[in-house]
Amino acid sequence: MSAESASQIPKGQVDLLDFIDWSGVECLNQSSSHSLPNALKQGYREDEGLNLESDADEQLLIYIPFNQVIKLHSFAIKGPEEEGPKTVKFFSNKEHMCFSNVNDFPPSDTAELTEENLKGKPVVLKYVKFQNVRSLTIFIEDNQSGSEVTKVQKIALYGSTVETTDMKGLKKIEDH
Repeated sequence: MSAESASQIPKGQVDLLDFIDWSGVECLNQSSSHSLPNALKQGYREDEGLNLESDADEQLLIYIPFNQVIKLHSFAIKGPEEEGPKTVKFFSNKEHMCFSNVNDFPPSDTAELTEENLKGKPVVLKYVKFQNVRSLTIFIEDNQSGSEVTKVQKIALYGSTVETTDMKGLKKIEDH
């Protein structure tokens, strides 16, 4: 990890990359030659030449399940000034969303990305809404210029894992 990327991680949080369940990750409306791993996977997302691109129009719908429960604190999305994402909606624990029903549910949080954000500045989410997250759906609604293609160079999610209690390890306390 470079010093630059380490300094971008908000204090007390970790990059949640290691907690993503890669077998369940999906992205709707991605270009077949510029797919989600380019923006999400370690190594790929640091390569400025690789990116995720939308296909039929500017919208992208990304589903990210986690292999354990997490608390999501903030995110960073890097993209080019013109085609980079603008309106980004986050949905906690909503499965099987598609473009036809994405507006039927209120988002857990919405962010309007600025030029600074597109350079990698993290955006803090409504932390209280992301305390018990098993999956995250990210809806990129539009881009900065209103063009047909949205480009994403990097998606990073920052937070922490939820410590869970192993119920099998608990022993019954008997009255004496």
